Amino acid sequence: MANNESLVALNGTQISYIGHDCKEIPEFLGETYGQFARRLDLSFNQLRSLAGLKMFTELEELIVDNNLLGNDLQLPRLPNLHTLTLNKNHLTDIEALLEHLADVTPSLEYLSLLGNEACPNQLVSPDKDEDDYQRYRYFVLYKLPQLKFLDTRKVTKREGMEAQERGAFMKVVKPKPEASLNEAGSESHPLPYSPLPRGSRDPMTHKGVFAKCRYIYYGKHSEGNRFIRNDQL
Repeated sequence: MANNESLVALNGTQISYIGHDCKEIPEFLGETYGQFARRLDLSFNQLRSLAGLKMFTELEELIVDNNLLGNDLQLPRLPNLHTLTLNKNHLTDIEALLEHLADVTPSLEYLSLLGNEACPNQLVSPDKDEDDYQRYRYFVLYKLPQLKFLDTRKVTKREGMEAQERGAFMKVVKPKPEASLNEAGSESHPLPYSPLPRGSRDPMTHKGVFAKCRYIYYGKHSEGNRFIRNDQL
């Protein structure tokens, strides 16, 4: 216990356990500091779960930047938590995260998600622009209207009003990956459009077919308007 406690930076009610490559929150942290800790910094570890937070019942600030937290993130109910930073993790599902936070952190006012795929910030996602980021902000503020600060910017009164009016329509829906197999179990590669009947499209099973064409060309360059001389036969 003494060795473990020597790794903890303690300043009154502020606890820091940074850069120890732990995959879960050590039990001794909650047992020793959980009842009086108000601020907890667990940055630069390898956390995939925050289950150990259940002992930190009075927590007001939580910093878990630069970890491995993903979409299965589950927080215990933290009624006093007003600040949460989850920068540089592996979060991609913004809607599920926001609904969870709305349920377990009712006092949350400061949130930062920079460096996650769920946050389309141009600094970390070069293919995104300011419009993408603003849509993300509207959606987050629609889900968490009590926020006062999001990422690096203060939430303005006008932005908050816009979010309530438009935020519900700002969700970014990612296209589902194409199925590699179709119902028959073979690879599915959609053929380019062709006016020819289906039976004539596959070079492996090609056969002569007869059908009516949907298009008729009446232009002056139609093949039917050309004369063919004997020396062209």
